[in-house]
Amino acid sequence: MDAIVFPPVLIGPLLPTLVVLAAAALVLVLDVVPWAIPREVAAMVALAGMIGALLATLARWSAPGRAFRDMVVLDNFALFFNVVICYAGALIVLLSMDYLRRTGSESSEYWALVLFATAGMMLLAAAGDLVVVFLALELMSLSLYVLAGLFKRELASGEAAMKYFLLGAFASSFLLYGIALIYGATGTTNLDRIAAAIASRPRDPLFGIGLGLLMVGFGFKISSVPFHMWVPDVYQGAPTSVTALIATGSKAGAFAALIRVLTVTLRGVPPDWAALLWVIAAVTMTVGNVVALAQSNLKRMLAYSSIAHVGYMLVGLVAGGVGGAGSVLFYLLTYTFTTAGAFGVITLCERARGEAVEVSDYAGLARRHPVLAAALGLFLLSLVGIPPLAGFVGKFYVFGAAVRAGYFWLAVIGVLNSAAAAYYYLRVVVFMYMREPEGAATTYASSFAGSLALAIALLAIVLLGVMPAPFVDLAQAAVAPLLR
Repeated sequence: MDAIVFPPVLIGPLLPTLVVLAAAALVLVLDVVPWAIPREVAAMVALAGMIGALLATLARWSAPGRAFRDMVVLDNFALFFNVVICYAGALIVLLSMDYLRRTGSESSEYWALVLFATAGMMLLAAAGDLVVVFLALELMSLSLYVLAGLFKRELASGEAAMKYFLLGAFASSFLLYGIALIYGATGTTNLDRIAAAIASRPRDPLFGIGLGLLMVGFGFKISSVPFHMWVPDVYQGAPTSVTALIATGSKAGAFAALIRVLTVTLRGVPPDWAALLWVIAAVTMTVGNVVALAQSNLKRMLAYSSIAHVGYMLVGLVAGGVGGAGSVLFYLLTYTFTTAGAFGVITLCERARGEAVEVSDYAGLARRHPVLAAALGLFLLSLVGIPPLAGFVGKFYVFGAAVRAGYFWLAVIGVLNSAAAAYYYLRVVVFMYMREPEGAATTYASSFAGSLALAIALLAIVLLGVMPAPFVDLAQAAVAPLLR
């Protein structure tokens, strides 16, 4: 009788994710210990988990590793996304500390769910197998479904959680069915083995259908048109700190998995899918910007804005190659800091009825709170793409990659959309600096942790705008091995 051979269990490639999961477990343990523990301790443990994961990521840089029969791949591509996700998670923790206390929603479950969602995002970036992609997506998504309904007494929050859950489950079924069809076509769910199997028969219809269903699932997670309908309601109804996490970390994790799946499995295959992505990119950025023009709620406006930015990032995927994919990685880095900062300002603004979420609520903010208004103005200008801020450099590299790859008209559509987007972003700036408030004025909710998060985000968008070259080089070096 042959002896059973167990595969070696390597902890190193999972170390950054395990740090986050250990912090989540510690938060839950602290919640059930018999002695009283200050509420701030759970938040500090969550922040320490994010920082620890970031340090573990930097320690593993340029030291790639694989685990569980290549199901988890911790290469520089995954490590780059770990940095983006850990920064997003740390900023959200800082923004949440005083925000949750003011809204009466502080609980250990919140910090644990944020950490579990972050672990799912990091695992998505390192997934070398479609089974791990699905498991990581569900770990991230289930945590976010619950977080979206954190405000139990508000109907909008419950509606957001229900819509997010139902549509998310529907999209997950497409993803899972696509994985099953790809397995039927290739006999494996490992990305490298799928690429080897499909190279000999690139026109396999079963694989094409499976990949199409996979794209439907990813389309929901990144909120591309026509799978974007959940975004405005969820962004508006969910707590603002949770909205910031959905808009930054979850988008980075989903894009990481999408880029790896497309670049690895379709390596050496004629890029027939580029035409479809061309159309999706053009429609996504156009729909997002056009509908955002009519929004009076700032969170809904930023929701449609995020859809438009997904279109810009898809332009880089259409361009392909190291330049195109690398520009998407850099864009996600700049977008994370900019969007987290914009939502962070909202968490620090209050009116008599609660959060200041209407555009009109920000009338006259520059006269009463000039620093806060200047911060929001810089974040919005970065989203527009005004130099020398990070948003301009991100768009420059994405559109430049499209032009170099021969997609001139797609780049033109992107530039025109950016020009149209300036209207609704600058409208908020006009209200802050050129309008007087009607009724009760918006006040600043003092928060040291929130102010620290805004300072970090502001420093990042300026640094990435003034000195982008080292970060762009890192992004391109991270994605290059996937294309070999």
